[in-house]
Amino acid sequence: MSRFMFLQHGDCQGQTKSTPEQQAEGMKAWQAWMEDGKKEGWLLDPGSPLGSEAAIVRPDLSVTDGPLVEAKEVVGGYTIVEAENIDAACELAKRTMKLAGSGRIEVREFACFGEEE
Repeated sequence: MSRFMFLQHGDCQGQTKSTPEQQAEGMKAWQAWMEDGKKEGWLLDPGSPLGSEAAIVRPDLSVTDGPLVEAKEVVGGYTIVEAENIDAACELAKRTMKLAGSGRIEVREFACFGEEE
């Protein structure tokens, strides 16, 4: 089995305001998704939303403070899963996307540096 990271990309401008009831319903759906993923064994780390504060450390060791105004979209969060291959990971990302509802999910495999599988 391989490990994959889902990077949730989204344009903050495209988000709509939701009612407290809709927020509670959405949270309930995410909790069910996490419970199912853990039970089924593919969810290694549900991850976390990422805040807006950011910085970049450049090769010359200078630091550029964020938020990154030049970015067209933000990385809103991450999740770590385990799957047989990239196709299986993408199927899991589709399940995640149904909850996210907007933006996109980038699926990246963790590199394996001589680790035993």
